[in-house]
Amino acid sequence: MEVILLERVAKLGQMGDVVRVRDGFARNFLLPKGKALRATQANKTKFESMKVDLQAKNLAAKGDAEKLGQKLEGKSVTALRQASESGQLYGSVSPRDIAALLSDSGVAIDRNQIALNVPIKTIGAHKVPLVLHPEVELTVTVYVARSADEAERLARGEDVTVRRELTDEEEVKAEAAAAAADLFEPEAAAARSGGKDAGEETAAKA
Repeated sequence: MEVILLERVAKLGQMGDVVRVRDGFARNFLLPKGKALRATQANKTKFESMKVDLQAKNLAAKGDAEKLGQKLEGKSVTALRQASESGQLYGSVSPRDIAALLSDSGVAIDRNQIALNVPIKTIGAHKVPLVLHPEVELTVTVYVARSADEAERLARGEDVTVRRELTDEEEVKAEAAAAAADLFEPEAAAARSGGKDAGEETAAKA
């Protein structure tokens, strides 16, 4: 389907461009969002009459977005979540969550302006892109942590998932303790070595 863009659309073109797009993309996104018109002769004429007004509105919207961008420049927010030792969240942090965190910090933003295609599912410092206007884009940092202290460590650049190495050390100690116990409990050691071998040995004796 050919459409006339009513505003700049990333990877497609500028306002007034006539571009060919997939029918589904046009019907489900561009047309209902008011970002484009079908490229009929009637709409081309209509666009010419709308052009000056659209350009004025675009400049005003861009100016508002730039002011908002100044407030968000270098901004960071913290999302506290439960997670495993390896840093995997038991839930996730969605665009709606980030919009709420930014709002709580004093900057109102629509969740649709948060260009996060996949929810955040790990502990860490995440750069989240924002599209405030087709011509105004920036990123904010979202610290996802299990506690406020952990969030501060993330802000300092520390790797908080290093605890995984401690778990490995604990496993090594546990294995050493089991080996020591085997010296005093031979039967338990045989059971740990595999019931299959023990069963085969019993069958052989029989």
